[in-house]
This record gives sequence, C-alpha cells and structure tokens, in this order.
Amino acid sequence: MRGLFICIFSLAVCTSVTRAQQPLTWDQIKAQFEASNPALKADQLNVEEMKAEEITAFLRPNPQLTISSDGTQLVRHNGVWQPFTGTQVQPNFSYLHEREHKRELRLESAREGTQITASQHEDLERNLLFSLRSMFVQTLEAKAVLELAKADLDYYDKIIDISRTRFQAGDIAQIDLDRIELLRVQYEAEIETATVNLRSAKFQLLQLLNERTPVDKFDVAGVFDWTDVLKPLDDYRQVALDNRPDLRAAIQTIQQSDTNHKLAIANGSADPAIGTWYTYNPSFNNPNDQQTLGLSVSIPLRIFDRNQGEKKRTLLDIERSQDSAAVAKSQVFEDVDSTYEQLRSTITLLKPYKAKYRDQATRVRDTVTFSYEHGAASLMDFLNAQTDYRVVQLAYFQLVGSYLTYAGQLNLVVGREELQ
Repeated sequence: MRGLFICIFSLAVCTSVTRAQQPLTWDQIKAQFEASNPALKADQLNVEEMKAEEITAFLRPNPQLTISSDGTQLVRHNGVWQPFTGTQVQPNFSYLHEREHKRELRLESAREGTQITASQHEDLERNLLFSLRSMFVQTLEAKAVLELAKADLDYYDKIIDISRTRFQAGDIAQIDLDRIELLRVQYEAEIETATVNLRSAKFQLLQLLNERTPVDKFDVAGVFDWTDVLKPLDDYRQVALDNRPDLRAAIQTIQQSDTNHKLAIANGSADPAIGTWYTYNPSFNNPNDQQTLGLSVSIPLRIFDRNQGEKKRTLLDIERSQDSAAVAKSQVFEDVDSTYEQLRSTITLLKPYKAKYRDQATRVRDTVTFSYEHGAASLMDFLNAQTDYRVVQLAYFQLVGSYLTYAGQLNLVVGREELQ
C-alpha cells in the first residue's frame, strides 16, 4: 500500500514538473500577468479607494443634539437642602439643510473621479502589457536566433568533416584546414551570446510576471512571423480616438472640472440650520405654562465669504483640462502616425527578404559549399558565402522581431489589440 502511495505521489510530481515546463503562449502569459503583477494589483486598489470616497461624498450632515439646563438654585425647605428643585432641562435638536444640490454634486464629482482613476488604471495596464509583449517578442527572437546559431554550427561541422577528408586525401593544405577549424569558435560564441540573450529575456519576463520559476524550466511559445496586412492609417486613428484610456481620462477630467465648478457655486450659497427644542418649565405666574416647544432657523450671512476663490479656481481648471485634452488628442495622432510609419517601413524591408534574399543566400551558400567540396571554389569564397548567409538570416530574424515589436506598439497606441 505504501509503495502504491509513493508511485502515485511520484507520478503527480512528475506531472506537475512536466506542466511547469510546458511553453506558455501569449494568452497564458497575459492572463498570468494580469492576475499576479504587483504594480497592476496595487493600482487597482486606487480605483477601489475612489469608489469608497463616493460613499463619503454622498453622506448627509449629522444632526446635532444639545441638552442644556437652567434654573438650578440652592433651596433649603424645612431644614432640608433641595439643590435641584428649580432645574429646567431643555433638549435641542438641529439639522443643517444643504441647498443647491451640494450633496448630489459631490457624489457626481466623486463618481467622475472614480472614472478618471479607472481610465488611468487601464492606461497603466496598456503600458505594462506593451512592456510584457516586448519581452515576449524578445524571447521569441532570442529563441529563433539561438536555433539559427545551432543550425549554422551543425552545418559548419559537416563542412569541417568534409575538409578533414579532403586534407587526408591531399586536396587542401594543413593551413586551410586550420583556418576552417579555427572559425568554429565564432559559431560557438554566437551560440553562447544567443543563450545569454535568451536567458536575459526570460529573466525580465519572469520579473514582470512576478514569477519565481527557475529560468531553465520557463519557456514561451508563439508564432515568430509577420504579415503584410495593414489597414489604412485613418482607421487606426479612429480606433485610437475611441479606445485610448489616457485620452478618455483627459475628456473625463473636463467633465469633472465642470462639475467641480458647479459645486463651487453651490458651496457659495447659504445653508440654513433648522432647530427645535422642548422645555418643561413650571411657571409660578401661569400654572398652565409648563411645557413649551421652540423652533429656530439659523442662516449664515454670506457677505464676505461667498466662495469666490474656489469659483475662480474651478473655472480656470475647466480651461486647463480642455487644453490638456487637446494635447492628449494631438499626442494620440502623433503616436499612431509614427508607429504606423515604422511598421510600414519594416514590412517594406521584410518583403524582399521573404521573396528573394533568404532563398538567394541559401542557394549561394549551398552552391559555393558544393563547389568547395569538389575543389571548384576557393576557401575565401566558401567563408564569404557562409558569412553572407548568416548575415542575411540574422537580419531577417531581427526585422521580424522589429515587426512584432512595432505591431505591439501599434496595439499600444490605438488602445487595443489590432495586430496579433
């Protein structure tokens, strides 16, 4: 029975490790980021705090209860002290009545503040997701470069084997064989550099995910490719205007500034305090005058302080918010236009690589290698062909990485995922 339990436990552990080693897709990375990133979670609390302030903004003034006493005399009757014989107790209840919809305007301003904070939270998430996607793309690019470096080394090792055979047959000199074998260190260095770049990209990705998984057990998977599908510029501009959370926050600030100005005007009005009291007062002159009710209305005279400064400030704040929104809108157009141009330029550069350059580089390398194997090409021609092939393939991968980065940046500037 114990052996069966150990087997089941070992199987569960192995299954857990296997799952941990499975590469994560972009959707999985994004979901894990949204659930665990501490900066995003901390900023979400700001939204919750603003919602709590809505409760405070809509609270009514507390009523006032005052109890006073009067008529206390030191009385001695028939030799007995009666110190509280004539004491009169008077309870007083008063309430401040807020006019001009002050309470409703406070609530409206608080709700608009919550909306602004929520939009700013979306903007933070938008920027952090761009950083996350950049690291994801960088990891995919590092993986592709590492695979290319390994494939180049495997290909070159075959050339070394052929060169040794030719040396043993007397077709090439010792110095040529030494030069070929010495160049292998470049391929080894490229693999090591690509490995370091891949691990560095994974480290940064794990940091954004707030994940403690060992880097050797962490991997990602995705399509490292590009497409030339690109909508007209005006379409992306409109999407940005409809979805950018920072622009939405700027527009919402104008609305809140207008509400705050209305509230400042309302706060300049006088709020009456209405009070009432009850008194039990035995009157020696009028035996029927024992219980009395009173009513009072207290109105502050707003002669000097009519909230003039706050009215002026909030009016200026409306103009400032409008200018800020205009700047934000202009920035949206600039972001979309520049990113669109960078993406368009990258696609233009990628097209000839896909249509011609990569195949040409492969064909030249294979042809020169075949000629070198049969003694029809020089060592210099062979080495140049190898270098040209590596340069072209590496440039293509870098351009694909740039395309995916600019595609992510386009998603950033328009406020939603338009390009996968």
